Amino acid sequence: MDNKTNINWYPGHMEKTKREITKLLPIIDIVYELIDARIPFSSKIVDIDKLIKNKVRILIMTKKDLCDLKVTNKWVKYYEDKGYKVLLLNLNNNNDYKKVIDLTSEVVKDINYKRFLKGLKPKEIKSLVVGIPNVGKSTLINKMAGKKVANVGNKPGITKVNSWLKTKYNILVLDTPGILWPKFSSEEIAFNLACTSAIKNEVLPINEVAIYILNTLNKYYPRILKERYNLDNFDETNIEDAYSIIGRKIGAITKGNIIDFEKVSNMVINDLKNEYLKGITLDRGI
Repeated sequence: MDNKTNINWYPGHMEKTKREITKLLPIIDIVYELIDARIPFSSKIVDIDKLIKNKVRILIMTKKDLCDLKVTNKWVKYYEDKGYKVLLLNLNNNNDYKKVIDLTSEVVKDINYKRFLKGLKPKEIKSLVVGIPNVGKSTLINKMAGKKVANVGNKPGITKVNSWLKTKYNILVLDTPGILWPKFSSEEIAFNLACTSAIKNEVLPINEVAIYILNTLNKYYPRILKERYNLDNFDETNIEDAYSIIGRKIGAITKGNIIDFEKVSNMVINDLKNEYLKGITLDRGI
């Protein structure tokens, strides 16, 4: 779907966040840009380069445990070919985050070498963590801190303000609220963001989001469609039959033996949100 769309969700705090980042950028040593491994293109902030300018950056793909590695690894190469330093991580793994620490030490070694030559102690590195909502920023920070210093949730809008947080690795982290952009360039991007809870459920009709998920499973992951929903295929021209099969399986039936379409749609969306659907990458345009 390449058509333009007017779908937008751009609360005032996002613009405020951008302004504050711009003011603080001169003291930032390194930027951790987080994107979702399931939507490596759709989750990348459109004007991020304009925002962080020429700062040293590590591109961190989170949710490795949920993506289709075969597809996502093509995106890793895509970004590496563009000159990015890329890490594909599972932040639920207790040790995966240490790759961020190791790579940070490597890319800032010039800063501390110059200080060493002057007889100074290593600098406390000031880092900026930036990304769309629900991409794992707070989870990464808590791992680096060794304790809960940032709030975590699987819905957008958990972090409300910029805040400096200490870690146990001589790295000071600026945690920022999730950032989106005023208008999405395509329906595909909007739906991908909705599927992964980067934007609130109210932005797009839940039935359309659920149908988008089922269509994607039908096209790329028919095994998951069969195992999870008992569907051999999903035909968008005959949604009622598919919803009837799913609805009867989960007991989404109202009085009069009528399928509760909204309950079925919510369950499909929540399956992705609650990580019951694994091994899926929605961005395919590569």
